[in-house]
Amino acid sequence: MPRAEWTEKQERKYEHIRDSAKSRGTSTKRAKEIAARTVNKERAQRGQSKTASRSSLRDMPSSRRGGLRSHGGPKGRTKEQLYNEARQMGIEGRSGMNKAQLQRAVDRKKS
Repeated sequence: MPRAEWTEKQERKYEHIRDSAKSRGTSTKRAKEIAARTVNKERAQRGQSKTASRSSLRDMPSSRRGGLRSHGGPKGRTKEQLYNEARQMGIEGRSGMNKAQLQRAVDRKKS
């Protein structure tokens, strides 16, 4: 749940990021964590939080980054995301598969 000191815009951003992550197959707990970290990092960069890590202050804002580091490179989705997607598709034997096997199984099921 969004924090009380967040603005309405930050709450909407949190919900959008959470829903987007869930639709990609991320677990609810992880989706909430990703969304909260993103909003809190932006609050720290704008000086709205009491404490901020050095890495939060030095890194570029997520709104400017625009998904440059969001698993779009050669590695693709994370194993957890692939596993959740395979579970939703009902792929059997997924618990014993590695990331590459999960990727192939999900891709085969989609086509």
